[in-house]
Amino acid sequence: MIGMITGRLLHREDDHVLVDVHGVGILVHCSERTIQELPERGERVSFYTELVVREDLLMLIGFRTRTERMWHRLLTRVQGVGFKAALAITGTLGTEALLRAVTLEDAAAIRAAPGVGPKLAQRVVTELKDSAAEVMALGAEGEKQAEADAGGERRMDAAAVAATIATGGPDTVDVPGVTGDPVRSGEGAAASAEARREALSALVNLGYAHGEAAGAVAEAMKADGPHQLETLIRAALVQLAPRR
Repeated sequence: MIGMITGRLLHREDDHVLVDVHGVGILVHCSERTIQELPERGERVSFYTELVVREDLLMLIGFRTRTERMWHRLLTRVQGVGFKAALAITGTLGTEALLRAVTLEDAAAIRAAPGVGPKLAQRVVTELKDSAAEVMALGAEGEKQAEADAGGERRMDAAAVAATIATGGPDTVDVPGVTGDPVRSGEGAAASAEARREALSALVNLGYAHGEAAGAVAEAMKADGPHQLETLIRAALVQLAPRR
C-alpha cells in the first residue's frame, strides 16, 4: 500500500490536489484545511496517505501529519463515518481541537463539521474517547512534541499523560525515565505543584503555547483541595476550549 508520496504541487481544487511524482501525476484527496496549508504551486509537498479501495472506487487520501492520518483511521472505524465525513471532521476541527473534543466528550464541537448530525457526533465521542492515548503516544514520537524548556523542565511521557486523560487514571502517576517518587494527589501543596508542572508539560506536548497552557493550568488550580493530575488536565482543557 502507498503510505507516503513526495513530489511537486501541480494543481489544487477544493477537495484534491495533483502532485507530480517523477513525471507521474498523482491525484490526492485532502481536507479543506490540509489544502489551505499547502505551499504555492510548483513547490515540493509530502503527504502521508491512505488508499481507499472499493468495487467502483480507487482513491488516495493525503494528510500532512501522521496524527491527522491516525485520526482519519479512527474516525472511519465509527459506524456511519465514511471517508468524506472523516475528512470533514478533521478539516473543520484540526487534530488538536478534535483531540480536545473527544477527550472532553464535546459532541457539539464535532457537530460543527458539515454533514455531521447530533447522533453521529455523539457516537464519535463515545466510541473514540479512549483513543486519546493512542493518538498522544504517536505524538510522543516527535510529530507534535515541543522543544524542551530552556530551564530543563521535566516533561511527562506523552503515553502516560494520554492514559491519564483517557481513563481517568489512578491517584498515583509514574513518570517514565525520571527518578524519585511518583505524583500523589494526597501529598498536599508539594503534590499540587508537581501536578501543575506535569499538567503544563502535557498541554505543551499537545501543541499549546507555553503561555496559554500556563494560564489555563493556573485557572484550573484555583479549585480548593488537592489536585489530581488527570482532573487538572481536564480542567485546563476546558479553559483552553474556544468559547462559543
